[in-house]
Amino acid sequence: MWSVDPVSLRLFVAVCEEGAIARASEREFIAPSAVSKRIADIEATFGVQLLLRSKHGVVPTPAGQALLRHARQLMRDMERLQGELSEYAEGGRGHVRILANVSSIMEFLPEELSEFLLANEHIQVDIEERFSPDVVRGVAEGNADLGICRKSMASGDLEFIPYRQDHLAVLVNDKHPLAGRTRIAFAETLDFEHVGLSVYATLNAFMQRTAAQGGRELRFRSHVSTFEAAYRLVQLGLGLGVFPQEAVSRYAGLFGLHVIPLVDDWALGEFVICVRDAEALSLSARRLLNHLLARMPPVGEVP
Repeated sequence: MWSVDPVSLRLFVAVCEEGAIARASEREFIAPSAVSKRIADIEATFGVQLLLRSKHGVVPTPAGQALLRHARQLMRDMERLQGELSEYAEGGRGHVRILANVSSIMEFLPEELSEFLLANEHIQVDIEERFSPDVVRGVAEGNADLGICRKSMASGDLEFIPYRQDHLAVLVNDKHPLAGRTRIAFAETLDFEHVGLSVYATLNAFMQRTAAQGGRELRFRSHVSTFEAAYRLVQLGLGLGVFPQEAVSRYAGLFGLHVIPLVDDWALGEFVICVRDAEALSLSARRLLNHLLARMPPVGEVP
């Protein structure tokens, strides 16, 4: 009877997900020949072919698909076991890893984590900023327990849990022609130059496409890499900005800026929390997940 080898299972899953032994070896930091040898050993043990190999890469055979399904389940079970046992190690100190996009970090995550950490002094939480597609990829590859990203990036075999919403708004100084408005449509902003944030490159590209579809042009006067630089340029009248209201409203007053909500349907954004398997989370990660979900504001509410 074959003795389950967690390393071989992990390598087989990596090969199936990457579609090539070379890419799987890079992902797992192991020589391609060692990956091939482990898979060949499994095939020899059961007398079945697990992969169809071609010049374009590899795909699992029906037998390989069966092994892939069970391998993923076994790996999730082992993660759960490791997570729960780790709660009893090092004096019961838990450790949770989070990947989060910049919007969530700017808008609400620090406050949520502060309250959680104060109530759970024996749990360490590490946060790493990533773009939303990289959040999904990182959680899928086991680099984090939880991920927070845009709903539009929710794809793959992860579990995606609805979380929060945010709302785009226009940021102008007090001398801008739009400063007296309380609501505004995106099309009305196209009469003025914009200031763009590099971390919102996807949003900037979307707005440019939206403008073009209406026969208009979105003109960026400048792109900057930080919110503070964007605030200063808007304050000096070099353009208006379109940013999440939840990210800018708390600081706008410090720079004498006005926040005007956009009325367009697409101005509403949604966040999701992604996990590989919620049931397999460690006790600490599960406690943090429950904390985040319990503090969700009512749908449509803007802080």
